[in-house]
Amino acid sequence: MDLLLTHGYFLYTDPHELQVMKPYPPLGILYISSHLKAKGFDVQIFDSTFSSKDAFREYVKRERPSLVGLYCNLMTRHNVVEMAQICKENGATVIVGGPEPVNYPEEYLNRGADLIVSGEGELTLEALIPHLARHGLRGLQEIPGIIYRDQDGFLVRTPAREQIKDLSAQPFPDRAAIDIPRYVDVWRTHHGTGSVSLITARGCPYKCKWCSHSVFGYTHRRRTALNTADELELILGTYKPDIVWYADDVFTMNHRWLTEYAAELKRRNLRAPFETISREDRLNEQVIQTLAEMGCYRIWLGSESGSQRILDAMERKTSAEGTRDMAKLLKKHGIGVGMFIMLGYDGETMADLEETVHHLKQSNPDTFLTTIAYPIKGTPYYNEVQDRVIPLKAWDEGSDRDFTVAGRYSRKFYSHATRWMVGEVDLNRQLANSEKNPIELAKSFVNAKLGRLGMALTKGERENGGNL
Repeated sequence: MDLLLTHGYFLYTDPHELQVMKPYPPLGILYISSHLKAKGFDVQIFDSTFSSKDAFREYVKRERPSLVGLYCNLMTRHNVVEMAQICKENGATVIVGGPEPVNYPEEYLNRGADLIVSGEGELTLEALIPHLARHGLRGLQEIPGIIYRDQDGFLVRTPAREQIKDLSAQPFPDRAAIDIPRYVDVWRTHHGTGSVSLITARGCPYKCKWCSHSVFGYTHRRRTALNTADELELILGTYKPDIVWYADDVFTMNHRWLTEYAAELKRRNLRAPFETISREDRLNEQVIQTLAEMGCYRIWLGSESGSQRILDAMERKTSAEGTRDMAKLLKKHGIGVGMFIMLGYDGETMADLEETVHHLKQSNPDTFLTTIAYPIKGTPYYNEVQDRVIPLKAWDEGSDRDFTVAGRYSRKFYSHATRWMVGEVDLNRQLANSEKNPIELAKSFVNAKLGRLGMALTKGERENGGNL
């Protein structure tokens, strides 16, 4: 074995994920695996999703991999640090990669990692594997795209590696290396439909201040319509999912590509129901009609706020009014609407929250998800508020999601605000429904009022721990 690839997502030890039960496989390491195998390397994958840390410990102890690559994202830091230490205890050289480690190189190198891959992993690991086999950890300065400590203990960042130019020339993700049918079955068991994910592009060129671009930067590279259709056809024929998730940052970025892709799917008589993410400024009626013809059943809009002032502060480059217009157009064409809403962005006021509730009532999404803004290290948002960042957990135990910002409304306030927002929007939706359910109406009314009362009682609290 030249390399063991794994990740730190353990479904059955995550209470939140156990409630959701919508797991997807780690496409990043599956892409790396297929690339390296095509170059002749012996690669194994330990898929942690349905496994446990005890099973991983036993696997490493039994197989004794000399080199381990650990993918880490925002939510898996604690697990990855523990897994890195398990690997070191068993004599492995440990490489970590993904969006999280590049922001905390010293922390990861101090906790078991020997190297950090910065950016895409395929080409860097292709160069690293033979180098480490011949020279060990010496001479690493010759390899672009890595972070490590030199012999004197100083942190070294080598120049960035050039990105893969032609994504369509890359092999498809190595789905055969893991149990994809189990993912599909978990979806079917809990939701009645089985789902498989794929990506058609890498990267996002937009510069929203809170969004991390630590892997792909502000680039956008897209596969050809033919290549993507080939993969979809393979997925549908092999795994027979009921639905598909296009996991792109902005699926409708390139309208000409979308038209070509839709035509190619039609030519092959492929029509898979799917959901994906987009932005209001990359939608119009023709695009929405194309999505509907392709089988799109839901678009998730990155709405974030109903306040144009807050959207501008985020440098979102979108219009709250445009989002409302696109939500109505999507529904007109039979496509469901989901929205992401971010509360607590720096400078948010009660007036902004009121605008967001009004925005949601006018947009009337089928569902919306709220989050309290957290500053991810390395983003412009983090840089703006870093002197006010308060970690709520020790670094090893938490993540950047456990950051709050001194001076903004308290977490209690936003808990009440979320209850108020959900209650108000639900109440508005039910009042517009010709068939009203008195019990549900009462629940929404009470939730909205209790949420607003809680906001009134906590509006003086701020995240610095004091009251104003």
